[in-house]
Amino acid sequence: MPFRRRDDLLEVFIVHPGGPYWAHRDEGSWSIAKGEYDPGEDTWEVALREFEEEVGIALPLPGSGVIPLTDRKQSSGKIITAWAVPADFEVEQVTSNSFATEWPRGSGQLQEFPEVDRAEWFGVDEAKRRLLKGQRPFVDELLTVLGSTQAS
Repeated sequence: MPFRRRDDLLEVFIVHPGGPYWAHRDEGSWSIAKGEYDPGEDTWEVALREFEEEVGIALPLPGSGVIPLTDRKQSSGKIITAWAVPADFEVEQVTSNSFATEWPRGSGQLQEFPEVDRAEWFGVDEAKRRLLKGQRPFVDELLTVLGSTQAS
């Protein structure tokens, strides 16, 4: 979860999933950029790879600036391992990979959709409104670690 300060406000970078299921959903549907990993894989390396695949941007390796966050179990049962990373880039740089799915369902037709159809830097309050419920605690934890109660 990249974060930055702009005009003394803390912002986090989150993405909106592409595809027909998410097309008309906004608040409570955004996510941190993430992906799945296999047992034995280095989760940090996977996080960097998946971020680049989803948004087309390689995160710099800030060394000591990386903040490991507490793993969170989602309502689906999946566990998300995440880090907060200081970064600064423009959303205009974002390019997403795509996936194919049958759409409309039952039609037998495969259509391509971007994995991420929107990406944005949001102040922490707005990010928490937009994030999936199970991922909101990542923002709270980042605020705690940074010693900030700043809302934006």
